Amino acid sequence: MQRLQAEGFSEPQAQAMLRVLSDVVEESVQNLTRTMVSREDALKTSYTQKVDFSALRTELLNLDNSESALTRASYERLSNELQKLNNRLRDEVQRTQAGVRLDLNLEKGRIREETNSQELKLKETETRIESEVAGLRERVEGVKFTTLQWLMGVITGICAIMLGYVVECGGFVLLLTICLVLGVC
Repeated sequence: MQRLQAEGFSEPQAQAMLRVLSDVVEESVQNLTRTMVSREDALKTSYTQKVDFSALRTELLNLDNSESALTRASYERLSNELQKLNNRLRDEVQRTQAGVRLDLNLEKGRIREETNSQELKLKETETRIESEVAGLRERVEGVKFTTLQWLMGVITGICAIMLGYVVECGGFVLLLTICLVLGVC
């Protein structure tokens, strides 16, 4: 109060000013005490928050572990499915290759059989032609032989007739000429 009076306030003004300041300070302290918590409450709150954070951390770790386990399980499942698909694809490719090889071998066998059949038919035809040619040669030789026999008989007969005529007529020169013309003598 003395300071206020030294500054030019009157005593009632200084007292009023002190009361106002006292009220403001008291109200400020009350506001502070109302908004402030006790040490016990602060410790309880801190402990509760630590417990909550610990529970949250444990829960997050559990979630992370379970999610990791789920991810691993999914990875394993997908890996196994991929391996099965790979095996199935490999088996299908091998089966297809085996089928193609079998088809090729069957086709080769069929072509081989067909070629053998054609060769056999060709040999049969060749044999038949050769036997027919041999038969024709025999017939030609037979006809030749028969013709020569017949021709010999005719020439002999003619020669005999001519010889008889020459002996009777004395035409030996005529007989010789006829034989030379015919090519018998």
